[in-house]
Amino acid sequence: MNHKKIYVTKTSLPPYDEYIKAIESLWDSRFITNMGKYHHDFESRLKDFLQVPNLSLMVNGHMALEMTIQAHNFPKGSEVITTPFTFVSTTHAIVRNGLVPIFCDIKADNFLLDESRIEELITENTVAIVPVHVYGNVCNIEVIESIAQKYDLKVIYDAAHAFGVKYKGSGIGSFGNASIFSFHATKVFNSIEGGAVASNNSDLPDKIYNLKNFGIRNEELVVSIGANAKMNEFQAIMGICNLKYFERNVAARKLIVEKYHELLCNVEGVRLLCFNEDIERNYAYFPVLFEENEHGVERDDIFNALAKNQINARKYFYPLTADQACFKNKYHAIPLETARYCSDRIMVLPLYPELLFDDVERICDIIKDTLSCNEENKS
Repeated sequence: MNHKKIYVTKTSLPPYDEYIKAIESLWDSRFITNMGKYHHDFESRLKDFLQVPNLSLMVNGHMALEMTIQAHNFPKGSEVITTPFTFVSTTHAIVRNGLVPIFCDIKADNFLLDESRIEELITENTVAIVPVHVYGNVCNIEVIESIAQKYDLKVIYDAAHAFGVKYKGSGIGSFGNASIFSFHATKVFNSIEGGAVASNNSDLPDKIYNLKNFGIRNEELVVSIGANAKMNEFQAIMGICNLKYFERNVAARKLIVEKYHELLCNVEGVRLLCFNEDIERNYAYFPVLFEENEHGVERDDIFNALAKNQINARKYFYPLTADQACFKNKYHAIPLETARYCSDRIMVLPLYPELLFDDVERICDIIKDTLSCNEENKS
């Protein structure tokens, strides 16, 4: 039987006619960039939706993080403690600012930065901590920020996976010195490309504005050196349209995640992620860690079996950022046993609102058959 190809994700889009109607006015105004009407509207809506005091829209999530770090003006060569279990963008943003990433190991049950290992990594050169809310799960905010206060460090959260997440009733972007979000097409919420910086610091938006707009304050005044990281009006309108459907999409994702959990929670060799009970989730990803089993089946066997059946999963995150060719052996060698263990065994399964329960069952059947050493599926 031939099945349709299943991708690991599918971009969420509003109804076609709704978006086309929304962008019609751009042909009249011809104002499609430089922070126009829809940029300001989207920014205002997001600020309210995310429950944050300050919010700045950006062209993408990476520039949101890179420029947020830059805005703090850390001395070149300073050290930033971060996780190796993340998309490479996190580390790029640190290094491109002339800073040194200090990789901290993660916790085995939730893949988050191990806050118990942070203090041993702090030196006189440490200036900041950049934790990542991996898969929409939330770092130990209280402990991390207590350590930061003790040593006078900044905390900049990479919340690219955590759009819409709430922690103890508060928007996830309201913690630390700043948090960044990504609205890439593959994310749980998108504006085609895009991102944002959220913060409690009333001075940060002005610094971010200068950095993302060449330092231009008016036609005759450039106050600082900056770049171009502005969101355009097409992106902003897509974000406005998609925001209307976010909660509906999360509800659909939740049902799919619950189905996966029902089918895999008692399978030998499968370990599911533990989520913090104090969070309101966004169901952005469904990660599975494949541990030792009686048949010696490994993560790659399952990955290949799914691919053989036209199912696109993702080894997310593998390899570790610290082990990528551009970073390997360049920084202080810190034991990362747990991170490497998880990276070698992790896989994210397909998840998007339109994914059918029948497809979820087929995916889980292939996983179970492969773990049972069914040679027809194992490759």
